[in-house]
Amino acid sequence: MNIFLYFLTVAIWGTTWIAITFQLGVVPAPVSIAYRFWIASAVLMLFLIAARKPIWPPRSAWRYLLAQGFALFCCNFLCFYYASQWVPSGLVAVVFSTAPIWNAINGRLFMGRPIRRQVVGGALLGLCGIALLFLPQMRGHWNDSGMLLGLGLALLGTVCFSTGNLLSSRMQALGLTPWLTNTWAMLIGATILGCGAWLLNMPFALEPTMRYAASLLYLAIPGSVVGFTAYLLLVGRIGPDRAAYSTVLFPVVALSVSTVLEGYQWSALAVGGQLLVLGGNVLAFMPAGARLSRSPGATTAPAGPVRGA
Repeated sequence: MNIFLYFLTVAIWGTTWIAITFQLGVVPAPVSIAYRFWIASAVLMLFLIAARKPIWPPRSAWRYLLAQGFALFCCNFLCFYYASQWVPSGLVAVVFSTAPIWNAINGRLFMGRPIRRQVVGGALLGLCGIALLFLPQMRGHWNDSGMLLGLGLALLGTVCFSTGNLLSSRMQALGLTPWLTNTWAMLIGATILGCGAWLLNMPFALEPTMRYAASLLYLAIPGSVVGFTAYLLLVGRIGPDRAAYSTVLFPVVALSVSTVLEGYQWSALAVGGQLLVLGGNVLAFMPAGARLSRSPGATTAPAGPVRGA
């Protein structure tokens, strides 16, 4: 199950980068993000009702839900949507790939979890690979006036993503499933964005194109309902630091899509970068005993198949 959730997350979120580019343009970013999570939260609520699962979180969970909605489903996406206006998408992906390191550090600071050296080592190796993959795209952009602002926003978005991971881990420790917490946290994040857009007099009209509608539905249902649920289930099973290593593989999937749809040309640097990413993947998932460990009290699954990620 750990391996299935890992590959599902990588496959879905590795393809959402190109869908996000179809959202930029006519509709303001906060409005598009709000639409995405209003749709996703409605689908999740219908699932909870149809499956006859509890739909109301306990009172003790609301403070975590509010914080997760604000950090993960509001600030995180705002930062990356706007960062993409100034920073090349490859460089944004490099910054986002630091998520495993932030998760390890924040887990240690706020939850007392030990930092697994092999996870940090694997993440750093993967980051070197990502840098090689996107080095040609990063050249020539360092003198842009908005580069530092874009990099700052991308880093802030990654920290917000990490914060949402830890909040989900905390709520799962309380016995709450991501199906329930995602429903309410997405609704909270979307409502915050919608209210902010309304106060700023942003237009709420939809872009009347098939590309915008199709990408919105893809981001809302596979990208949010399935992707976030699979990822946060993985966070609860193997911990935020190892789960976040999947972020290092997203750009590799995105490049594969770009090869087919956009004619991306692979270079020697890109091939070497991909080998480093795969090597970091093996290292990050190879603790003592070479097994994928879950959180305390859970079972484990062999790590071998992940080496082919």
